[in-house]
Amino acid sequence: MTSWKPTATLDILKQRAALIKKTRLFFEKSGCLEVETPILSAHTVTDPFLSSFSTFALNQNKTYYLQTSPEYAMKRLLAANSGPIFQITKAFRQDEKGSRHNPEFTILEWYMPHYDHHQLMDHMSEYLIFMLSCPTPKKFSYAKIFELYCKINPHLANISDLKICVRENNLDIAPLGELENDKDTWLDLLMSHCIEPHLGCDEPVFIYDYPAPQAALSISKITPEGYAVGERFEVYYQGIELANGFHELRDASEQKKRFEANLEKRRQLNLPELQLDFYFLEALKQGEFPDVSGVALGLDRLFMLILGKKTIADVMSFTIENA
Repeated sequence: MTSWKPTATLDILKQRAALIKKTRLFFEKSGCLEVETPILSAHTVTDPFLSSFSTFALNQNKTYYLQTSPEYAMKRLLAANSGPIFQITKAFRQDEKGSRHNPEFTILEWYMPHYDHHQLMDHMSEYLIFMLSCPTPKKFSYAKIFELYCKINPHLANISDLKICVRENNLDIAPLGELENDKDTWLDLLMSHCIEPHLGCDEPVFIYDYPAPQAALSISKITPEGYAVGERFEVYYQGIELANGFHELRDASEQKKRFEANLEKRRQLNLPELQLDFYFLEALKQGEFPDVSGVALGLDRLFMLILGKKTIADVMSFTIENA
């Protein structure tokens, strides 16, 4: 029988509360407004690799979704001239359970108008140093980190090149089915198995300028070498992915096209049909959406690192097993 008791000790929960208070202090000093947005929404992300919880709201006669992050609603606030904002809230993702995952988790998300992704990385570095007392984080482009650990250029390599790299690294990969011919799937396998375990052993590491198809919500640019990258970054510390940030796309027409491409991929994978979030698209189209960068950080993982714990269960009151 599963224990009724909390998975974290009372002392750890007291320290967690102090860390949340410390986080709020940092963003207040940064001039950010704390906001609250709905956890339950009529729309959800179209990303084929994020799975939302859904529920039927009888009085509305329609399906609602528990949010995977507060992103779209926060962007609607930005379009309404909110200025810099942050939020600490619960988020929900199906099929995510383990030492670093729980279907319900605590997320910190913030947006800084007039920042590009490099300026936001600098701001996040300040936050990490403030919270972790860690050395100054390092930065590597996505291309550079693949060259260091896999000896390939991920933007120019084709699927055959990536399969050879997987074999050379002796990775035992289960059949990929529909994703066998998806380049990003092979890149993700190499990133998760050959690169991520080495990242941030001594200091946090930022990886930036991902392949454009992996950055559906970010501005894209063409490099001098002729390939497209998305102005996106991820942050790793001690082999753990902590955060995902973007120099946010502002073009409503382009954003709609990318969402529709996600829906087509969902159909190919026989995933549930979803409706586009027209509130968000209208905010981009009609509102005064600024040049802005934003980032989402998993607070449970961060607290696990700060408090020297091996699993996020050790820093949470209850997990899905005894919720």
